[in-house]
Amino acid sequence: MEIREVTYLAVALRIVAAVIIGGLLGLERGMKNRPAGLRTYMLVCVGSCLIMLTNQYIFQVYGAGDPVRLGAQVVSGIGFLGAGTIVVTRRNQIKGLTTAAGLWTSAGIGLALGIGFYEAALVGSIAIFTVITLLQKMDNSVHRRSKQLEVYIELSNQISLGDFLRTVRSAEVEIYNVQREQGGDSDSENRAYVATLKAKKRGNHMEILTLLQDIPGVAYLEEL
Repeated sequence: MEIREVTYLAVALRIVAAVIIGGLLGLERGMKNRPAGLRTYMLVCVGSCLIMLTNQYIFQVYGAGDPVRLGAQVVSGIGFLGAGTIVVTRRNQIKGLTTAAGLWTSAGIGLALGIGFYEAALVGSIAIFTVITLLQKMDNSVHRRSKQLEVYIELSNQISLGDFLRTVRSAEVEIYNVQREQGGDSDSENRAYVATLKAKKRGNHMEILTLLQDIPGVAYLEEL
């Protein structure tokens, strides 16, 4: 039970474990050039571990206070840091959700280590690492096979928006939530739009994109 109490051995063990586990979780994000990477995950995990250690120390030494009170503040407070990693691009594309969720769960691992719940921290870290690495291919496959997709479209002056919409619908593809963007990327004379497409049949997104790209007047097309 010595490693469960706040001792020199327990403090060293928990902080080292927080550094290692936080680094492993952040390594995958860092390799993908995400805004929060190796060092950020380490700091979040170690910081939450230290807070929980401090809380347990106060309760153990002074016999006062709630042993989980500071940890509760971490759970709610880490949301502000995670929200800072979520951005909405100019094309209404949301990025950073997985990174924000990873930071929040990294704080949870740190709290578990800080209180000496090593078993939960170990199993939880394995589960988190599996989700953000091994299950990415499954997530991408589900996304590619879905009926609905978001696209960025640039139309030249050869075709009106109404003609384009009618052509798309005649190909058994529903298009809605069309929003006008400020100019195009490749040609300033093109009209840029962001739209949601929904096919009647479940299929590969590349087939739908190829179908739209062949429409006369479509200057550029990209899935978001």
